Amino acid sequence: MIEHLRQISSVTEKDRHAVVIMDGAGWHTDDIANPFENISIIKLPPYSPELNPIEQVWSWLRQRCLANQSFRDHDDIVDKVCAAWNQFLQCTQRVKKMCSRQWIDLTS
Repeated sequence: MIEHLRQISSVTEKDRHAVVIMDGAGWHTDDIANPFENISIIKLPPYSPELNPIEQVWSWLRQRCLANQSFRDHDDIVDKVCAAWNQFLQCTQRVKKMCSRQWIDLTS
């Protein structure tokens, strides 16, 4: 996570500030952005999966591609998850619909 924030910080234009929205994962601690002067963290409220678009993606993947599966080994897991991800990405409209939120759109 620190490396991800480091990358965001490095591409944020001088005199600009990045805001990163995080869920309540254990590694998303309140002080994680302290080393970066140009990043602030906004944490989503607990138990609010509807605010985190990736939760709908996980749900779609589980329901349509990954439910009731058994896996031979680690490579089989990776192969099936990659195939599910690629299936999800095949429909641009689905990705846009599931991953966009009006409150996230900062262009209007």
